[in-house]
Amino acid sequence: MKLRFAAALAASLFATSASAQTNNGSMTIVAAENFYGDIARQLAGSNAGVTSILSNPDEDPHLFEASPSVARDLAAARIVVYNGVDYDPWMAKLLAANKAPGRHVIVVGDLLHKKTGVNPHLWYDPPTAAAVAKALSAALVAGDPPHKAEYEQRLQAFIESLKPIATKVAEIRRSASGISVTATEPVFGYMAAALGFKMRNERFQLAVMNNTEPSPSDVVAFEGDLKNKRVKLFFYNSQATDTAAQRLLKIAQDNQIPVVGVTETQPAGKTFQEWMLSELDAVQKALAGGA
Repeated sequence: MKLRFAAALAASLFATSASAQTNNGSMTIVAAENFYGDIARQLAGSNAGVTSILSNPDEDPHLFEASPSVARDLAAARIVVYNGVDYDPWMAKLLAANKAPGRHVIVVGDLLHKKTGVNPHLWYDPPTAAAVAKALSAALVAGDPPHKAEYEQRLQAFIESLKPIATKVAEIRRSASGISVTATEPVFGYMAAALGFKMRNERFQLAVMNNTEPSPSDVVAFEGDLKNKRVKLFFYNSQATDTAAQRLLKIAQDNQIPVVGVTETQPAGKTFQEWMLSELDAVQKALAGGA
């Protein structure tokens, strides 16, 4: 989802801040999103401090506004990672305004060869985590060669820790591939595709993602899918439930369509792996007739 900002963004004058600091090492890493920050934390161990800018699961990330402290954190960072593909355009602007020699910048969209205009919720695509981890590990080794063996060991442990997610994806795909589903936004889109689901109402989702009004015909089609039970699951962004989303949610519930809430920000107290597994567990529960 494209993030909406005040005009002050262009002038690098920001109103509020959302950051979280972990680790106490000599190197500093700044991640625009806390799930990338968590991956960095797991790979860096105690050798680097990690700051995640978008870190509040109770905050609508679409309405995020960065503070002056974000610019200061970026100015001091040795490694920076952000999503790209127009999800967090403020990062490129801040980096351009705070150039630093030797700073290693990882843009996930570029890493995955994605172009602006695609679904930007790249972290829900199963191959993304491993690709980001490898890029971060390489940056850590380049910036801190004496700890190369540690970083390589942590990378292998991280890749191994992703296997339960792949196993769960394969399990759901075997039992539910081909079912029709729908969503208010394409937040879960990549994972839904990995599970073999057929996503409906994509024009509606793109309109919401681009902060425009869905066409009346797309709204009617969406409501018809719910009322006529043409879909087996209904996904919604639990961090951005506006009036239109709430209306569709109620229609789904009234027609006994299983509902799964997903988030754009990693919940507090969970690792990236735990978050992905909890989302997949919620899908399994919904398919089995749970709440």
